[in-house]
This record gives sequence, structure tokens and C-alpha cells, in this order.
Amino acid sequence: MSLKEFSLVIYKLRPAVVTSREGDKYEISLEGETKKVREKDVSLLHPGPVKGIKAVLEALVPQADMKEAAEFFSGESPLFSEVAELLWGNLPPEAAWGAWKALAESPWFETGSPDEPLRVRGAEEASAILQKAQARQEEAAEREAFASRLRATMAGKAGVELPEDGKFLQDIEALALGKSDKSRGLKDAGIPETQENAHRSLLKTGYWTIDKNPWPSRHGHSLATSTVPLDPPAEEEGVLDLTNLESFAIDNEWSTDPDDAVCVDGDALWVHIADPAATVTPDSPADRDARARGATLYVPEGAARMLGDTALQWYALGLTPVSRSLSFRITFTDSGAVDTVEVKKTRVRVTRLTYAEATARSGDAALAPLFAIAERNIRRREAAGAVSIELPEVHLSVSRDEAGNPAISIEPVKDEKAADMVREMMLLAGEAAARFAFKNKIPFQYVSQESPDIPKDLPEGLAGEYRKRRAMKSRKVGTIPADHAGLGLGMYSQVTSPLRRYGDLIAHQQLRAFIEGRQPMDEDELLMRIAAGDGSARECTLAERESNLHWILVYLQAHPDWRGKATVVDKNGALSTLLVSELAQEAKIALKTDLPLNAEITVRAGNVDIPSQRIAFIPEEE
Repeated sequence: MSLKEFSLVIYKLRPAVVTSREGDKYEISLEGETKKVREKDVSLLHPGPVKGIKAVLEALVPQADMKEAAEFFSGESPLFSEVAELLWGNLPPEAAWGAWKALAESPWFETGSPDEPLRVRGAEEASAILQKAQARQEEAAEREAFASRLRATMAGKAGVELPEDGKFLQDIEALALGKSDKSRGLKDAGIPETQENAHRSLLKTGYWTIDKNPWPSRHGHSLATSTVPLDPPAEEEGVLDLTNLESFAIDNEWSTDPDDAVCVDGDALWVHIADPAATVTPDSPADRDARARGATLYVPEGAARMLGDTALQWYALGLTPVSRSLSFRITFTDSGAVDTVEVKKTRVRVTRLTYAEATARSGDAALAPLFAIAERNIRRREAAGAVSIELPEVHLSVSRDEAGNPAISIEPVKDEKAADMVREMMLLAGEAAARFAFKNKIPFQYVSQESPDIPKDLPEGLAGEYRKRRAMKSRKVGTIPADHAGLGLGMYSQVTSPLRRYGDLIAHQQLRAFIEGRQPMDEDELLMRIAAGDGSARECTLAERESNLHWILVYLQAHPDWRGKATVVDKNGALSTLLVSELAQEAKIALKTDLPLNAEITVRAGNVDIPSQRIAFIPEEE
């Protein structure tokens, strides 16, 4: 190939004109730019001379009968110049690009480089290509028609038709669920490709109803319980029989996975914990699935469990006459501090109680010592700087009628004395496990928290509780023990929920290995598992928080007459932060009247927007 000035070449499937040469490099002119290239980078289309790239792009090539040309050259491998001469005769040099493009787009010829022979396709192959091209054109026309209908729907007019348009809404749904970051349907309609716009589109078209909750999926969590099978527990040696003691699993009335129980035996406190680590061993299929989930997902629709349902049958406490447990025996110093800790595999007899039932029986001989230990531990922690925060909580649940319509319940969580007692028992177990692991040099997961920056002029009431919450630092998880300032503990771990938290399950795997004389995981391996599980657990927490807000918004949209009390808990210039207790939600509002902290007003819900999770709480007086 010899390139001359004003030769027509192809560069990366684009036409270009050679304008000059300097050494072994050529300057070429393309549409809107120039480049310097080597001869090997281009293919000669016509030796020229051509008038310029603009003339090349504007040159017209008459339509030609490609099928007839293919029949003429059937069984041969003609050159581009031969086919061009048959179809168009003596074309000007500028038209060579148009001719080449026409051949390249034809179903009858397969092009490579202009200096190589063309391949002539047979009638059957060409027909298949034509059919595919026609199908693409029809699909493009259908998509454009759908895009027009979607734009009309988003503008509040008649447009999208179901179920016919469902196939075009699937990629929009994938974006709304976080399974894709793109949507051709939105792009074709000129709508920005965001999860919020996808959600809004699906609601407007009626493809989704307002009760569709996309938040777990967006955070990588399923609404279904794990289906990974577990190995059944086997009989083990060295199991301590504690069925002579009456132990109590105390929880909310809606709890379905009891995984801790407590009792007192003389001067010792026993904290019994469900024992799934007996069969969920490190890197088993169930362990890997639990690590990916991080925790059991609790949303108003129900629980998506970290471990399969058989884990409850085999390990939950109090669901069978005798339960398997990994138990912590704790004794105390005269000041109430943890003194000795033993970790045992046990068999226990557990009675289940709700918080209300346990509170009513707080004077019983079997329960009174537990309440006494708890009260002493609260004083001990408070003396060490523990911070207690009492803000309103609500429990949301969703049930469905036979037609599938949701019924949403929002109930305040009652402050029960037994709930405080159980919390202290769990904190004692966490502290005891941390001390046991540290003393025996077991690589372990520790939870810590730096001291909060609580202001000295802390207001009273809900405003003070709100300030305390804002002052708290984020917790830290690692393999080195440190103070947990918020709890007032010098060393702490979480071990009381191995059915529900992956970090707790890891802790049990380590403790079990140690007491059985096996080698626990080393620190590096443990850190990798902690990081993976904790990351998934954080996404689980976000999914739960956003799911709760989703159902609150659905509830408010269905109850436009809702009114509730809101308390002023913070002020920043013209904006006041209000806490809506019966929904456990906060809002920033510019009040017309300057109200003091802890003042109460009535608010209503306005501008409820489910896709964006936005809501405006409006003072009733305004």
C-alpha cells in the first residue's frame, strides 16, 4: 500500500483523508479532528485524490441491487473495486466511502479490509441476517413506543399498558431493586437512571403497589430465610446437665427465636446461649451463607433468618423440653464486678416468659436474684461512666388478608423492668466472654466505643436524651480489647445471639474450639471473617431502618387523617428538630412560634413520598 496526499483511508472504521507525511507518519483528517498515524494503522480505500473529508461525508451513492450483485459474484471472492464498478460504475473518489459503507451494511457481502477480497453470502444466510435486522427494527420501534407511553404515564396521562408492557418494565424493576445500575427503559424515555426514578415509575405504571418494599434487596439482603441445610447435632461428651435448674428465656411477646436464658445457682449466675456452633463450623456452607447475610434481617414483613429454620428446631432455647446450650457461669466480687468465668456445653430446662410476665413475677424466688444482680450491675456501670439513653421505640408489623392487602401495626415498645434485667444479663455475658477469651489468649471479637462528647448543660426530658444519642461515637469491632465507654465496661464482646448475629456465631466457634482442646482460628483469619460479617450486618441494619420507614410512609399515605404529638428536642437557628414519639421519627421544621425544648405540639403528615422516603410533618396550627 502506498499512501499519497489526499488518499482516502479507513481509520478505526471511520473515513479519513491523508493530508501530509512526515517521516514514517501520516497526518490524516477525520470528521472534527486530525491525527498522526503510521501506515499500518489505516487501510487504503481509494488512492484519490479526494477534495477533503467534508466532501467524502457529503458524497451520495445511489441505491443498488445488492442481491443481484451477489448472484453475479456467487462462488467468487471479488475485490471491493470490482463490486463497486458493477453496482455504480465509475464513481468519484469521494463516493468510495459511501459505497464501502453500503456493502458493509448489506446482508449479501461480508467486508474485512478494503484490500482483501469480499465474501459473498448465500441466499439463506442473507435472509437470516435480514430477518434479524427486521426484528431489531421492530424491537426498536416497540421500545420507542413504550418510551412514549412511559413519558405519558409519568406526566399523569394514559400511557403504559399492563400486562403487555411488563417485559419493558423488568429492567426498570432490576434498577429499583438494586440488581442493576442501569435501565434501558428509563434511558429511552429520557428519565435519569436512579433507583428513586425507577421506583416512582413502577408505582406510576401500576407494576408495583405502594407496599412493595425494595430496601432489603437494595442492600443485598433477601426477604427469605436461609435454605442452606445444617448438619443435625450429635451427642457429645463433656456436656453438663443443668436440667435441675429452672432457667428463663425472657423476650418481647413477638420474639420467635429465643437464643438466651438465665438462672441463678447459689452465688453464680448462669447465662445460657443457643449453641448452633455445634454444627455450623468455620467455612461450612451454612457458615459462609451466614457470613454473607451478617445477621438475621428483621423487617415488618417478618424475619429472614441468618441460619435455616432447622437451627431453631435444634438450638433455640425453650422450644423443646430440654435445650442444648453453650453456658457461661459467672461469679462476682463483693463490689459486683465479674470475678470468675467458666464456659460449658450444657443441657438446660428453659421456661419462656414475655417481659411483662417476668416483670409481674419479679418477686418470685427464682427471678428476684436476677433482678438484684441487674440493679447492682447498672449501678456499677453508671459509676464507670455508662450512658443510658431512653428514647421512644416502636414495633412495626405487617400482616396480609386473603386478598394480599397489608395491615400495618405500629405499637410503642413498653418500658418493662424485665427488659432492663435481661439487658444487664446479656452485658454480663458479653463482658465475661471477653475476659475469658483474653485470659486464655483466644483470638476473639471485641466491641469497643470511645467516650461520648456529652455537653455539661444537658437539658432535661427527651431533649436531653436526644443530645446524648447525638454525642455517642460509633462502635468499633476488632481483635484487641478496649474500653466500651458507652456501656461503662473495660472489655466487652457480643456472644448472646449466635442464631441472629454472625459476629456472635464466630465467638462461639472460637470458644467451642478452646474448651474442646482444638486450635481456634488465628487472628488474621478471624479478622477477615469479622470484617466480612460486620459489613453485611451494617447493610442489614440499614435495610431494617429503611424498611421500617417505608412501612410508616405506607401507613401515613393510607391514613391522611393521622395526627400525632411531636416534642421539640433540638434547635438550630430557625429550624427545630421534633421527635414524633408514636412513630419514632424525627423531623426538622421551621416553626412560626419559637417554642422551648421539650415543648409538645400536634403535627400531621404531608407530602408523603415513598420512592424518596421523604415526609413533611406539619404543625397542626399552621
